[in-house]
This record gives sequence, C-alpha cells and structure tokens, in this order.
Amino acid sequence: MRARYTAFCLSLVDFLYQSFHPNSRRFQKKTEIEQWSKENKWEGLEIIKATENTVEFKAFFTDPFAEKQVHHEKSRFQKLQGTWYYLDGKIIA
Repeated sequence: MRARYTAFCLSLVDFLYQSFHPNSRRFQKKTEIEQWSKENKWEGLEIIKATENTVEFKAFFTDPFAEKQVHHEKSRFQKLQGTWYYLDGKIIA
C-alpha cells in the first residue's frame, strides 16, 4: 500500500498499472491513473488497519480546486508468484 501511495505522489503510472491484479488490470486506463495522480497534491497516508491481504487507509490530498480531501478505503491485495497485487477496494464514507 505504501508503495502504491508513493507511486501516486511521484506519478509512477507504469508501476501503478502493473501493481493492479492481472484479472482487473485490463479495466484500468493509464491516462486516468496519470490524471488522478497529477491533478492532486498528495499530503499524507495513514494506515488504519492491516491484515495479511487487506489494508484500510486514509490518503490525504488537496484536489484541483484547492480543497482538502480524504480518500478512505479498505483495499484487498492478493499475492501471486511472490508479488502482491492490488485486487480491489471499497470506499468508506
């Protein structure tokens, strides 16, 4: 999770794309990943709870309209051949 957050901060689109689980990767668009990464100013990551394959976190950022935002999500990851992949996530309101 921390690696994906850092990749958003640095706009490492290829890493973000490749870290999606192979079954869901085809639904992702690099242009949208890049836009989301670059249009926001990433300000912090708080890990709330982690298990072997889930991470609940809050990512703090300022949006393009200069408004503070919090992305609160519970993410699922799956390990394939020694590598962890982002499977999916559920937004928490």
